[in-house]
Amino acid sequence: MRVGVRRNMGSYAGYLIETLVTLVVVCAAAFAVLYGARKLGVGRPSGPVSLAGQLPLDGRRAIYLVRVGAQVIIVGASEAGLTKLGEMPASELPAQANEPTSSFATALARAMGRDTGRDTGRDTGRKETEEKTATRDEGRLP
Repeated sequence: MRVGVRRNMGSYAGYLIETLVTLVVVCAAAFAVLYGARKLGVGRPSGPVSLAGQLPLDGRRAIYLVRVGAQVIIVGASEAGLTKLGEMPASELPAQANEPTSSFATALARAMGRDTGRDTGRDTGRKETEEKTATRDEGRLP
């Protein structure tokens, strides 16, 4: 009877290995497809349409300014879909300031407390806190 148990355990190990190999092959194929699509430019904007601005209102609602040629279309987005709110000439759109775009990596680095190379104002507060702690430890502050 023990021989049958060992034999079944061996087949379970075979199934497990087969499943893991299949999972690795599927993940590799998905990676290859996504990498190839990115290199081909799938999903990148092309033509006269571009996003001129966005204003998130909450988690599910936002207002977008979509530039189409010489016109800017104001679009509202919600769980019900997209709605055209209005339009205006692109010449009436104010010039955008060159604000640095925040990426996920910089947001994560800020959240983790690491310096991203940009002056965020957080380092000065940290230095002030360290100075207060040091002077309090020396007995200068109560």
